[in-house]
Amino acid sequence: MSNLMKKTVLLAAVMMALMSVASFAQAEIIPPYGEGQIGLTSVVLCESLTVRQERSNASKATETLEYGRRIIVMNRVDGWAQICVSDDCDGGPIGWVNADYLAIDPAWYRTNEATAVYAWNDTAAPKVALLNADTVLPILKDEGDWLIVSLRGATGWIRKTAADR
Repeated sequence: MSNLMKKTVLLAAVMMALMSVASFAQAEIIPPYGEGQIGLTSVVLCESLTVRQERSNASKATETLEYGRRIIVMNRVDGWAQICVSDDCDGGPIGWVNADYLAIDPAWYRTNEATAVYAWNDTAAPKVALLNADTVLPILKDEGDWLIVSLRGATGWIRKTAADR
């Protein structure tokens, strides 16, 4: 076998190996955005979150936000977050919400293919969801080889892949 043929075979083998490694990429971790001009991008973690005029559960309710709604947190005081909705912050804050029900400036997990979500950090644990490709979820906590993500008011565990690290 000539040197040129050996080099061609070697190059083909290397390219195939690189393509097989690239096919293992299952997700992308998007880091937190950090503080913008107005505040911190946040997401609602419960099925419905009541917006109030003042920082009190007794204050008049003005609006209800659904799970997954992205908002801007402008200020935080005593467990309350002053917010505006992310598509209309020019009008100023729309009210206050209980900050316990928000992921404030989270990192995000985006799947590239179907991804299992487990009840705890073990692949032998029951699967609680199967995410479709291009699903984007807020990351609540990074636990080494695992991520805890928000699932419509509940949580689940996703195993990191080599591409996620």
